[in-house]
Amino acid sequence: MLVFATNNAHKLREVRQMLTDGVEIKSLSEIGCDADIPETADTLEGNAELKARYVSERFGLDVFADDTGLEVEVLGGAPGVYSARYAGPGHDSEANMARLLREMEGQENRRARFRTVIAIIRNGEIRTVEGIVNGKIATEPLGTDGFGYDPIFIPDEGNGRSFAEMTADEKNALSHRGRAMAALMNLI
Repeated sequence: MLVFATNNAHKLREVRQMLTDGVEIKSLSEIGCDADIPETADTLEGNAELKARYVSERFGLDVFADDTGLEVEVLGGAPGVYSARYAGPGHDSEANMARLLREMEGQENRRARFRTVIAIIRNGEIRTVEGIVNGKIATEPLGTDGFGYDPIFIPDEGNGRSFAEMTADEKNALSHRGRAMAALMNLI
């Protein structure tokens, strides 16, 4: 059993869909942790490690945690580590997308990448892996599936479709989180 240090139901569902080969994943709520674990680091790696250490130290369980950022080239890598709260502290996906699209108005360079870093602590040892998918920012939201920035991110390998226009299996096969989870599975 591994604990996934998240309260994000979308992420939990994605990860459980990816890990079908006998690995039992427990959420924070399933282990009795209702804390909103602070993400105060200035890197994705730092935030993933903070969350994993929090659970490991308080519950003594093997755990993994992730942090994901959308890194837009013309914005110098922003929103990056602040992706979930780009438009403010409320984790409002619609507001985050609206802000990003406003900032991208008139930009010809729409190159971006999604990057997920996973920190895992097993038997007291911490390791990190990452997954990256390159793509571009659409000029408007496309599709209705997915979450977060999925409607405006078009991966290079997605036949011109946004993540929100793909099935869960299609997205997981080439997404940043899918790639990070594959690297994680190589560790365990």
